[in-house]
Amino acid sequence: MGTRGPPYEKYGDRLSIEEKLAKQKEIDDWLPITSARKGKWWYSAVHNITAMVGAGVLSLPYAMSELGWGPGVAALVLSWIITLYTLWQMVQMHEMVPGRRFDRYHELGQYAFGEKLGLYIVVPQQLVVEVGANIVYMVTGGKSLKKFHDTVCLSCKKLKTTYFILIFASVHFVLSHLPNFNSISGVSLTAAVMSVSYSTIAWGASVDKGVQPGVQYSYKSSSTAGKVFNFFSALGDVAFAYAGHNIILEIQATIPSTPEQPSKGPMWRGVIFAYIIVAFCYFPAALIGYWMFGNSVDEDILITLEKPKWLIAMANIFVVIHFIGGYQIYAMPVFDMIETVLVKKLHFKPSRMLRFVARTAYVAFTMFVAITIPFFGPLLSFFGGFASAPTTYFLPCIIWLIIYKPKKFSLSWWANWVCIILGVLLMILAPIGGLRQIIIKAKTYKFYS
Repeated sequence: MGTRGPPYEKYGDRLSIEEKLAKQKEIDDWLPITSARKGKWWYSAVHNITAMVGAGVLSLPYAMSELGWGPGVAALVLSWIITLYTLWQMVQMHEMVPGRRFDRYHELGQYAFGEKLGLYIVVPQQLVVEVGANIVYMVTGGKSLKKFHDTVCLSCKKLKTTYFILIFASVHFVLSHLPNFNSISGVSLTAAVMSVSYSTIAWGASVDKGVQPGVQYSYKSSSTAGKVFNFFSALGDVAFAYAGHNIILEIQATIPSTPEQPSKGPMWRGVIFAYIIVAFCYFPAALIGYWMFGNSVDEDILITLEKPKWLIAMANIFVVIHFIGGYQIYAMPVFDMIETVLVKKLHFKPSRMLRFVARTAYVAFTMFVAITIPFFGPLLSFFGGFASAPTTYFLPCIIWLIIYKPKKFSLSWWANWVCIILGVLLMILAPIGGLRQIIIKAKTYKFYS
């Protein structure tokens, strides 16, 4: 897998500056984030669509049922506006220092907070979001595969969800060895098309079924505590739906840049296109799904929709295909972190075997966690509040205030502080609701069922 110690001491102090730079370039050319800078603006668009329009969109009608019409619409609209603003900030900050690119989120954090503190602040949160997304995609991919199987084969023996998660994971034991973002652009494009397709099916089929007899828009829980905690949990669902910021700098790193044509131009064009698609997918799915089914809607809107069977089966297989791409998009920055530590810190020699072992181990880990705690809704809420809220809603604003220092009480100053306050509240409240639901479900759950 690699060697350490004396044979690899050429990484040590005896290297000249030129040799160190050459060795650094060799490593950067091997690492997945910096190995290719041939991306186009549409790479940005499809990667962002794949990253954002995922597990979150299927849970939005359920989130609306726990928030209610007024707070639910406000949460959706505010999140769309705030996260678009913070995305713009990150795209602008990618090359704010002449001659340097912040190719990774933690590099931007280190510039703002210092070498060590920046790592401690950004890396744990980013890892929780990315690893959490991969676990949720494992769960949802497996459940959607089971739903497809049960829909098209009514006479077949019912199999455990665990088996379908294992089947879904088997694809990633192969795809995870594609080297970088550019190499998965085809997978990501397919996934983006699938995400728009099943989102459209979700709200289109809801319209076809019409408003259900006896539909109710009151809160599900009868107790005050239940209503409050479910409200908090739903906020986490919404936050998770806008979690694409955690890989935005890594995506921008794949786009070529010159002083005359910086990468922020094509990157922002791709982001705008992606956010238009996000609005087209999120708002109809959330509002129409809740309008038709009220508080009887399931955590996954496709589970609520039983007919027409062929359409629901097709939507679920679209979900599976999209989550294959979504998993890879969120896994790539994690692969980059793991391989950076192995090569730069532990001084393993870059090799195919090293990459094979590291990535296989990671896929196996996310698969194991997914089959152990396959709680779709509560996982979204917990990860959405605990880590998506900081890295998506307010950490870019804090970094912006530190670096650009806008004039106190100016529009920029107020905009950033409003985002920070709302984001902190979201970070505190949402995980409480998600954790409570995990605990409640765990009481009656049988492992590996």
